[in-house]
This record gives sequence, C-alpha cells and structure tokens, in this order.
Amino acid sequence: MKTKIDPLSVAAMVVTVVCISATAPLTAAGSASPLAMAFWRNCLGFAVLGPFLLLLRRREVGRVARGERALLRREQWRPLVFGFLAATALALHFAAFMTSTRLTSVAMSTALVATQPVWQALIAAGQGAKTSRRTWAGLTLSVVGAAAAAGLDIESGGTALLGDLLALAGALAQAGYTALSERSRADVSTPLYSTFTSLVCGMELLVVCWLADIPLTGFDRATQWSLLGLLVLPQLLGLGALNFALGRTSATTMSILLLLETPVAALTAWWLMGQNIKPATIPGLLLIIVGVTIVLMSGNEERAAGQPGTYRPEIPPYPAYAPYTPQPLPTPGHLTVRHDAERRHDAGRDPRVDWASYHESPTVRFTYHGAGAFDTVHLRRPRSAKDESEL
Repeated sequence: MKTKIDPLSVAAMVVTVVCISATAPLTAAGSASPLAMAFWRNCLGFAVLGPFLLLLRRREVGRVARGERALLRREQWRPLVFGFLAATALALHFAAFMTSTRLTSVAMSTALVATQPVWQALIAAGQGAKTSRRTWAGLTLSVVGAAAAAGLDIESGGTALLGDLLALAGALAQAGYTALSERSRADVSTPLYSTFTSLVCGMELLVVCWLADIPLTGFDRATQWSLLGLLVLPQLLGLGALNFALGRTSATTMSILLLLETPVAALTAWWLMGQNIKPATIPGLLLIIVGVTIVLMSGNEERAAGQPGTYRPEIPPYPAYAPYTPQPLPTPGHLTVRHDAERRHDAGRDPRVDWASYHESPTVRFTYHGAGAFDTVHLRRPRSAKDESEL
C-alpha cells in the first residue's frame, strides 16, 4: 500500500529544511565566540523546551524524584554514565561545528558535518555489525568527496583547513552522541532524556567558557539577532516541523531531504553574507551528498530486512527488572482462549512488548545536528488499512 503525502506534510518538510539550513549562516553571522553562542543556544533551547518536555512527562519526573523507578540501582549506573558521556559528545559537537562555520565556508561546514551517518556506520562496523557493500560504497564516495572538497583548503592554507577538520570532528561527535544515547536510554523516556542531556551539555559549555574566560554577555546587535534566529528557526520551528513530518513520513526520507541543508545554507550565506562557493569544490560536495544518501538508504534496507525468515523489531532494550519477557507470536488464524489468570498476568506486562507484534519496525530513530539535544525516538503503531480509510 502506497502512502500518500498530503500537502501539509510537504509544507512541514520544506519548513524543516529551510529552518535547519539557517543554523550555519546564523552562527557565522555572529561576532561573539562560537563557544559562547553554543552555550546560549543550548541554554535558550532548554529554557523554552525543557519545561515543556518535563510537563509532558510530569508523572515520570515525579516517580523518578521519589525513587520509585530506582534509576540509581546498580544496573542503572552504567546507563547514567553513558548519558553523561552522550551529553559531553553533544557539547563537543556544538563547539566544533559552530566554530567551523567561522573558519571555513558555510557550504563546507554543513557538507562535512552532514557525514554523521558515515561515522555512525563506521562505529557500528567497529562494534561488529555487518556492513553491506552498498554501505561501504557510500562511505568511500563520502571520503573521496570530502578529500576533493578539502583539497582546495589545503592548497590555500590559512584557517580553512582547520575549519574542515572541526566540521568532521563535529560529525564524529554527533555520531558518538547517537551511539552513546542508544546505550543510556534503558528506562527513561525521550523527553526526560532529551532534557537531561540538554542541561548537562549547557552546563559543560558554561564551564568551558568560564575556564577560557569567554564573555557571555555584551554582545552586539548582530549576535543577538543570530541567537534569536537560532532559537526560533532550527530549535523551535525546525524541530516542531520535523516531529510533525516524522509522524507522516519515514525517517530515512527526512534524513535524505535534510541533505539539502548544504545547498540551501550555501545559498543563504551567499545572499546574506556574500560568501561565494568555489566552483572547484562543487564536485566534492556532491559526492559527499550522494555517498551519505547511499549510506542512509542501505542502513534502512538492512534494518528492514533483518535475518531471513525472522522479524527483529528495533525496540528499546529491556531493563533487567522488566516484569515480562516477549512471547512467540500466535499462529495466524489460530483462536487463542485467554483465561482470567492470563489476563491478570498481562496486567503487569511491559507495554513495549506489544510493539513486537507488528510486522513493521515501530522504532523511528532520527538525529540531526540542528536539533542537538532534542533528538527524538518515536514508538509509533503502523497505520492499518482501517486507519487509512478513517483519515
């Protein structure tokens, strides 16, 4: 069954791409230290979205505060450590990426930081995951494209090469944030985890600015407008439109569409800042986009395929104290009689087990450097034919 994309979804996709593409030009337009801007971006984002996200999960926050979930049990110290490490990786990402926009062109910075899926695939391969030939082909194209695009910066010298390296470091840090987050989210909801990582990330950037004696106030009017733009465009409008679009289309589609950030950001920088794109770098930038697209599509196919004849849904890991373990799916057409004892037993069943009964992966995992700390993991029931007819 083909999924129809309504005009509202298309509009949400356009808003997402345009708003997120403003990240690098707005950062480059400011005159304050990139580390200070990174701190204020996280601080303002947490101040606006943090209380809202906590309000959505106020019952969970209350249970955590009372210790009913025993988040600091012995088995929970490991996820907590990984959570701090993930927030640290996120702080490194913001510091490296936002600094790179001042040292190299906006086009190079956004293209190189968009290689995050490439580094994530390499991390997965290093952990023993099987990698297809198509994925390796995409990795190769991305590396060749990055080398070709950065070649001119090597020849020209100056700070451009340092900016390229920082953009790659930002992509690697974002991939590390994603990998560490998968290990840390054992029994914490996405809103609570996002708020936690945003708070830790902001505090770490505050400490760095304090140790480096970087001023956090007294900005000129251009920097103030840049910070306001970073809050309104990528953090609020971009994130809101992204979450709306993810409810109506696949994460892979959105990931590929967000690769348009590179040309859109480059055109924005040319229009607002007069920053030209070197024609010799265009082939390399295109190779990066094509390579990352292949990696994203290959990764999606590998997750959908799984092992032949088996269904392996990507659901969050079960905590050690889960009250129920998954049971085999019933044979189609077989009538199962449920007794009162079974119904009472299922009353304490882990709700995540129910998602394993659907023959589509219910987990949508999506990250992008514009949202940063507010990356989301959606558990969504696939729409049935009856649901589609009711829309």
